[in-house]
Amino acid sequence: MSQNNDDIILEVQNLTKYFDTPKGKLHAVDGVNFKIKKGTTLGIVGESGCGKSTTGRTILKLTEPTGGRIIFDGEDITDYKPGKMRKLRTEMSIIFQDPFSSLDPRQSVMQLISEPLIEHKIYKTKDEIKKQTLALMDTVGLARRFVNSYPHELDGGRRQRIGIARALAVNPKLIVCDEPVSALDVSIQAQILNLLRQLQKDMGLTYIFITHDLSVVKYFSDEIAVMYLGQMVEKATSDELFDNPIHPYTKALLSAIPLPVVGKEKKERKLITGEVTSPVNLPDICRFLSRCDECKESCRAKCNPKLVEVSPGHFVACHLADKE
Repeated sequence: MSQNNDDIILEVQNLTKYFDTPKGKLHAVDGVNFKIKKGTTLGIVGESGCGKSTTGRTILKLTEPTGGRIIFDGEDITDYKPGKMRKLRTEMSIIFQDPFSSLDPRQSVMQLISEPLIEHKIYKTKDEIKKQTLALMDTVGLARRFVNSYPHELDGGRRQRIGIARALAVNPKLIVCDEPVSALDVSIQAQILNLLRQLQKDMGLTYIFITHDLSVVKYFSDEIAVMYLGQMVEKATSDELFDNPIHPYTKALLSAIPLPVVGKEKKERKLITGEVTSPVNLPDICRFLSRCDECKESCRAKCNPKLVEVSPGHFVACHLADKE
């Protein structure tokens, strides 16, 4: 089914981000392609070092892409200079992973939340800024009695609510959530996830939700993309990915999810053995080859597989999924 381009808020075409190292080029993000519809959530999952966070930061141009195109709300922003990007910062925000290190410890809650309002000159008077700051605290469920508190005086959940309020302050269309609940206790995680979902319904927000927790991403996302060594190896709707995983790496990730139901038959766990291939100067072969227990001899003779649509809306980069 083709998507109406008017519904697409973000399109990423062959996005790449390489870093220079003494040993060569480190392929942090390598040829990533996807589209996100307005008001939906794309979850990006994978193990540490797979390029999830770099993808999110590159889309926001917090780091400049090495190649590819970034099309936001119909405009190609790939070559936007800092001055032009500054105007766009009110439409694109980020919630950082660690709510403590991302907040200035010298600023109070009032100062932290009002900073984006002042920086982007959204309100002119101090009274307007204060009124909107308090309204944002109400929106994210942060009690007004903490308005003069500092980050170290608050728990992780309240600190993350400050981060969410800062992201919402500029009234964005797209928010990159970079593992926003990974540093929080389980009970607090549920509160933050429910808050984000409610804000999405109320404000029509679009999320890129980056995480390593597959249980969380299934609950939260409309579509899920699985990344491995800088590349997207599988992408589908949340239900389709969990019901019909195709890539061996995706199968291994899903098999590792613990089942909370007592007495329910456990699925056989697929263990991933072997060492992760170095992301520096990667050869043109399947990047999961050395760790894949399903690979065939023919896989070794082929180039790195491309992401192809194997069924409507289900994309896989694996030689075993080739129809030929």
